[in-house]
Amino acid sequence: MAKTAVVTGANRGIGFAVATQLVRQGCRVVLVTRNRVRGEQAVAALAASPDGAGGSAELVVGDLSVLSSVRAVAAELHDRCERIDVLVHNAGVWPTRLVRTEDGYEQSFAVNHLAPFLLNHLLEERLGRVVQVSAGLCVRGRVDLDRTPHGENFHRMRTYCDTKLANLLTVPLFAEHWKNAGVTIDAVHPGVIRTDLGDPGGVPGLLLKAVKRRWEAPAVGAARVVRLAFAPGEGSGRYFDGDRQVPLAPVADDPVLARRLWDQGLAHVA
Repeated sequence: MAKTAVVTGANRGIGFAVATQLVRQGCRVVLVTRNRVRGEQAVAALAASPDGAGGSAELVVGDLSVLSSVRAVAAELHDRCERIDVLVHNAGVWPTRLVRTEDGYEQSFAVNHLAPFLLNHLLEERLGRVVQVSAGLCVRGRVDLDRTPHGENFHRMRTYCDTKLANLLTVPLFAEHWKNAGVTIDAVHPGVIRTDLGDPGGVPGLLLKAVKRRWEAPAVGAARVVRLAFAPGEGSGRYFDGDRQVPLAPVADDPVLARRLWDQGLAHVA
């Protein structure tokens, strides 16, 4: 029986490359995308691939910056997937300006941290393995729970770091939460990858694209994610820099802050 994998932010970049590699391995892959048209185009491209190796692709549409939409995505996945063997949290936002969601949260805090947190809780009875796509820049983050969630300390560079750090801080807590449930979770920094993340547009955007040509292709980062998705169950709550397990940086190994983030997030689970 084919394994079922769910990949968020799967219509382009690393997410699409992850979905492609999972389909090639014969998985049933559910792509979660915000834009229906782009999601349908991604599914069609995967279906047309000559080396699908028996895998399949389907689509769930939802805006992961909106809490009600996250719950709707979770409900649809719950109904359509008897089991989710692998859940890859890939969707991410690098904000170029302050945007607050209809729930009052800064957009990248909602997408990078709250959405995976909620999906983990809402889908936990279906889950087998969770892989969180992290970022090496999280070590530059500083989470202020009174300001970061609502963007009151917004910064075009630091906010991305802050929100990715918030997400990583909860990974060990999920590992502890699921230790007797048969669910494992690890996080991975896939490398410095050539994607559109953080592109500012205009002349600066063109200059950044020129720099990014030297960076690794999405397929390279995706391979690291996929390898971790099917890694033997040697542990949980780990952090990988590429294929290499490394200790959490001190800024990401703060049990008190992690617990405060956890308790704050739980207010949205019910």
